[in-house]
Amino acid sequence: MKLILDSVSKYFGKIKAVDNFNLTVEDEEFVSILGPSGCGKTTLLRLIAGLETPTSGKIIFGDRVMNDLPPRDRNVSMVFQSYALFPHMTVADNIGFPLSIRQISKDEITKRVREITDLLKISSLLERKPRELSGGEQQRVALGRAIIRKPDILIMDEPLSNVDAKTRAYLRSELKELQRDIKTTLLYVTHDQTEAMTMSNRIAVINQGKLFQLGTPEEIYEHPSDTWVASFIGNLPMNFFECSLIDKAGIRAIGGSCFTFKSPDQVMKNLENVEGGTDFKLGVRPEDIRITAVRNEDTTCEAEIHLLEPLGDSLIVSLKVGDTSMKARTNPGFKAYVGEHVYITFDWNRAHLFLNSSGKAI
Repeated sequence: MKLILDSVSKYFGKIKAVDNFNLTVEDEEFVSILGPSGCGKTTLLRLIAGLETPTSGKIIFGDRVMNDLPPRDRNVSMVFQSYALFPHMTVADNIGFPLSIRQISKDEITKRVREITDLLKISSLLERKPRELSGGEQQRVALGRAIIRKPDILIMDEPLSNVDAKTRAYLRSELKELQRDIKTTLLYVTHDQTEAMTMSNRIAVINQGKLFQLGTPEEIYEHPSDTWVASFIGNLPMNFFECSLIDKAGIRAIGGSCFTFKSPDQVMKNLENVEGGTDFKLGVRPEDIRITAVRNEDTTCEAEIHLLEPLGDSLIVSLKVGDTSMKARTNPGFKAYVGEHVYITFDWNRAHLFLNSSGKAI
C-alpha cells in the first residue's frame, strides 16, 4: 500500500506535535522515522493508524483519503515499544488473537499461526506464556500478532528499545529480512540512528514535528542538509568549527578561531560564490580527522591529546586546539598518551560547510 502524508499537522492546543508534514512511502518500502524523544514521531504513527485525527492535511492510502476512517477499517498493524501481550494467553493464542476476533475458523488460525511462527523461528514456544519468554522472544510474538492479519501498512514504535544490545543487533537483521518476505509497507519509528541506517530503504529525519531531510541512509550521512541533521546523524557527533573565508597573499583560506588552513581546490569550488569574510561552520566527522607527528604549514595544525577512549575496534581521541575541542576516531593500534602534542589534518573530500546565517549546507 502506498502511503501519502499531504501537509499533515496535529496541534494539541498551542503545541505543534506535527507541523505541515509531507511524506510519500512507496508500496513495500521500509522507511524509518528518525528523531529525538518528543519530536512528534509517535504522534505521526498514531495519525496514520487512526488513533489521532489530524488538525489539517490529508492521510492517503493508495488513492483513498483516510482522515475520517476509524482504525478498525484501515488494515494497519502496530508494534509497540512495550510488548503488550496478553499474560494469560499462550504464544499461539496471542498471535492468533487478531484472527479469532474476526471469527476466522480454528483450522485456518492454526495454519496461519504455524506459518508465522516458522517465519519468526518461534515454533517451539507455542504453548508458553509471555512470562516464560525472553525479551527478544516476546518481541517476536508481538510482531507475529501484528503481521498475521496481513496488514497493508505495518508500523513499529521503537520495538527494540526494551531488548539487550546483542539481541537488538540480531533482531535488526531479522526485521529487515522479514519485511522483505512479507512484502508490506513498513514505517519504523526510532531515535536510534544505527537501527535507521542499517534497516531502512529511506530515512525521514524529524525534529519539532517537522521533516528536516528525507533520503537513503547514504544520502543522509554523506550529505546532511543542515547542521542539526549533521550533528544528529553519526555514532559520534560531527565536529563543528566556527570559520570565515579570508584572503591572504592572494591565497584564499579557511580560518578558524585557532587555526588557518589553505583550502584545497574541492573545498574552494563550494566557496567560489561566497564573499570573503563570510562566517560559516566547517563540519568534520571524527573518522575524517587524521592525526600525525609531522607538521605541514598549509594543511595541519597543532593539537593536544586530552582524553583516550578505547572501544576495542577503534580508539576515540579527544583533542584540544587552543580552546576548541574535537574528537577523532583512529585505529585501535594507535599509540599516544594524554598530554602529547600532535598535528591534525582533515579529509577535505569529506568535509562539510554550513552557512552560519541559516545552518544550511553550502
